[in-house]
Amino acid sequence: MARIGVAMEVGRDGVAVVTMSNPPVNALAIPVQSELKEKLDEAMRRDDVKAIVLTGNGGRFSAGFDINVFEQTQETGDISGLPDTSVELVVNTMEDAKKPIVAAIEGLALGGGLELALGCHARVAVPRTQLGLPELSLGIIPGWGGTQRLPRLLGLPKAIEMMRSSKPIMSEEGKELGLIDAIVPSGELLKVSRLWALDIANRRKPWVRSLHRTDKLPPLSEALKILKIAREQAKKTALHLPQHQACLDVMEEGIVHGGYNGVLKEAKVFKELVLSEASKGLVHVFFAQRATAKVPNVTDVGLKPRKVKKVAVIGGGLMGSGIATALILNNIYVILKEINSEYLLKGIKMVEANVRGLVVKGKLTQGNAEKALSMLKGVLDYADFKDVDMVIEAVIENISLKQAIFSEIEKICPPHCILATNTSSIDLNIIGERTSSQDRIVGAHFFSPAHIMSLLEIVRTERTSAQVILDLMTVGKIIKKVPVVVGNCAGFAVNRAFFPYSQGAHLLVSLGVDPFKIDRAIVNFGFPLGPFQLQDVAGYGVGMAVGKVFADAFPGLTYKSPLLELLIRSGRNGKNNGKGYYIYEKGRKPVPDPSVQPIVEESRRIANIMPGGKPLSLSEQEIVEMLLFPVVNEACRVLAEEVVIRASDLDIASVLGMSFPSFRGGLVFWGDAVGPNHIYKSLKKWSELYGNFYLPSRFLEERATKGIPLSAPVSSSSRSKSRL
Repeated sequence: MARIGVAMEVGRDGVAVVTMSNPPVNALAIPVQSELKEKLDEAMRRDDVKAIVLTGNGGRFSAGFDINVFEQTQETGDISGLPDTSVELVVNTMEDAKKPIVAAIEGLALGGGLELALGCHARVAVPRTQLGLPELSLGIIPGWGGTQRLPRLLGLPKAIEMMRSSKPIMSEEGKELGLIDAIVPSGELLKVSRLWALDIANRRKPWVRSLHRTDKLPPLSEALKILKIAREQAKKTALHLPQHQACLDVMEEGIVHGGYNGVLKEAKVFKELVLSEASKGLVHVFFAQRATAKVPNVTDVGLKPRKVKKVAVIGGGLMGSGIATALILNNIYVILKEINSEYLLKGIKMVEANVRGLVVKGKLTQGNAEKALSMLKGVLDYADFKDVDMVIEAVIENISLKQAIFSEIEKICPPHCILATNTSSIDLNIIGERTSSQDRIVGAHFFSPAHIMSLLEIVRTERTSAQVILDLMTVGKIIKKVPVVVGNCAGFAVNRAFFPYSQGAHLLVSLGVDPFKIDRAIVNFGFPLGPFQLQDVAGYGVGMAVGKVFADAFPGLTYKSPLLELLIRSGRNGKNNGKGYYIYEKGRKPVPDPSVQPIVEESRRIANIMPGGKPLSLSEQEIVEMLLFPVVNEACRVLAEEVVIRASDLDIASVLGMSFPSFRGGLVFWGDAVGPNHIYKSLKKWSELYGNFYLPSRFLEERATKGIPLSAPVSSSSRSKSRL
């Protein structure tokens, strides 16, 4: 294994090749930065060195600054440990060096890695190399001169787009835009870079200091207009994310007062943002997502994933067609089964529409779309199931139907075949009780639309084999999902934790709170939709069915409102028929429907729970707390029962599955930030006023009274029966 550090080798041509090494992606940990400066200083002193090539070990330049340092800094609150890399290394040692430095880039140059390359005097890359500055996705801004040099190399509009989107570009586009000077085959990268460096030293090629360039910057008045438009866009799309406005402010500083002043302001703002609440939340989500790959007794016992080449999907409705789409887009053959020709044709057309939609949006080429669709076969019987590696059942939530399907496929499918269900709420032991292959039964719970939403809940029973879990985790990664392994219970992890969300919204309406005010409060908190607009989108039938599942599973802890039944009786079904809480017209934003008010009033009259018959008056913050504290409370029960491996699994699942605002770090992280004691006392007070729906869980009570974070691991002494 390559050592962590920086190596230097001086050739007979007088070129020092400086190689950064920190597998797997050459992260720029603080010792690597220090050693890089030492090696570059040495190269500058040595008489036998005429020029320098900077590169990365193992086919990768560098993925940037070591993010672990951010997490440690946020835990301590001490920014003094963050080195002044921007000025000391990138400006003084590299850009203002007396010998030219050429970046030889392969694989990727992201974040601080790209910023190092921008500080070099030329950049040579191999084809299909990723180049990007993704810092804003972590709640910070580029801190090593990226906000200053990128606009000077790319032009201001493209630099703004790259930084604000956090999306990389390929080296081919980088060459067209002027970020990359030459693209060469991998085998020639070092040779060409060495010659380029010598040509700069001998004045045969330009010696370019990016920070000093102004030729690609627009006139000041135009630049200020571009920045103003970008600020207005950021207010609309990144309201809660201070790093977006900060990035634009720092870019403006450099354009108005010069690049070096911009670098100084950037370094200062960068350090301030590392300690911002948004960065703490986003960094936590970053690590939470990576932690999901570690599953005790599955990923640490030497098992190797088996190849899954062919998958059968039973049911071509909304979920089945979405799952089939996700699979074929990633080169997995799909057999789509339906009960009759009419339903099968509908299912195939839905898959085709999903794929064509990606082409229209520019996310998929026509050629790749045709290739994906060629991997789909529709069938009406089980004949083609004899050689499938996995079956995913995605029919309606009907226990006897699912049991019959599993009993049939067990007989037909090969003995290695994984038997998965996409149920969102039914106990897997009940689904598989008529089979003898309990070790192969697993939940593959996708979220709708399945080809777009990135969460995959992998539900295991006490009998599901480790091999099956590992295989499904691997398939999840292949189809670009984030697999989170959870235990078997009603609603599993995400839907279980969030069942009080919509029920709590209905309870508040019964207490006299305006549904549209509730939606506004939740959107202002950071969700894309409020609970009532979300219900419109999902359809009321789903809400009714799910409500019954949870009422049966958790008697005494749920709230049943008459409102949904009244809406259905009045001919409303949300977005499906254009009439719900909101009015839906093609090409227009949904607007509140005032004619729903009499139905809401009738619902309140039937519920009859308003204190003294008077509506409750709540601020936006009180609405958010009364909606989300019960969700945190149910998450506590999920943690106590060990439905998830670790609290951060519930955080990432809440972000990816329920669109909980990522900058708040996920559900449990947010609960800890608000304070378990405040949540416990509030719920206790509301339970006395409004009933058991708000009753604090024992887990929350214990954590609050003992001052233990909700995210702390469950101790063996307080452990109830683990679902895992």
